[in-house]
Amino acid sequence: MSKTVEGAANWHSCSVNSVRQIAAINNAEWCNAVCRAHGIDGETDERLWTSRTRTPLLYPDAVTLVPDPSLESLVVRIDASPGCSIKDSFATLNLAGLGFRVLFEAQWIVRTLAETRTIGADLGWDVVSDVDGFVQWELAWRGTNGPAGVLLPSLFSLPHVVFAAAKVGERVVAGAVFNRSAAAVGISNFFVEPSFRSECWEGCEELAATLFPGSLLVGYESGRALDVARERGFAAVGPLQVWIRDN
Repeated sequence: MSKTVEGAANWHSCSVNSVRQIAAINNAEWCNAVCRAHGIDGETDERLWTSRTRTPLLYPDAVTLVPDPSLESLVVRIDASPGCSIKDSFATLNLAGLGFRVLFEAQWIVRTLAETRTIGADLGWDVVSDVDGFVQWELAWRGTNGPAGVLLPSLFSLPHVVFAAAKVGERVVAGAVFNRSAAAVGISNFFVEPSFRSECWEGCEELAATLFPGSLLVGYESGRALDVARERGFAAVGPLQVWIRDN
């Protein structure tokens, strides 16, 4: 699989909000894919992605696609009962008055894969090629204490989704998901065993550049993971917040 997302190399000429919108749309499409795997149909327009049915664990019930969506329009399109979560892609909303609190904050990150050099990473990555491989990947991703049944095998067969893994012997020690949209390739669900952290990004970047040469790679990170992404050449292009409504 090799696919270039058209126009990705020109992101430097776009406004920051435009780049964040590209990343938000890509992320919303991934959330929608996860929901559809569970038989949940989301709704998308120019301002919002939403789900009227409660989404799987770890996934939001709404993603904003512009900085100033109507809160009234948002709330009537979701199940806003306790446990509801909203991804504010531009960190512009104040949902405290509706009973929400900020669960976490992060930064959208972006880079052009044409900037990635072939560096011969010590820890090689490859595409997960069969359902058995997906089962191994999913178990490594969630660990022994993580929620089962969030990422389902039907996601593996989607043409715009790639599960990637690094192995030592038969053991999956790192992984990620790439999802291709019209203007970007998203990277999400990244994980790595602590002992391989220093080696993991190089091979992941090499695989992404091989699969999607010249494309715009987008995602979001916080804390030390954000520092590592910046060290690897990603630019941080603005904050996002995830809000949750407690019991």
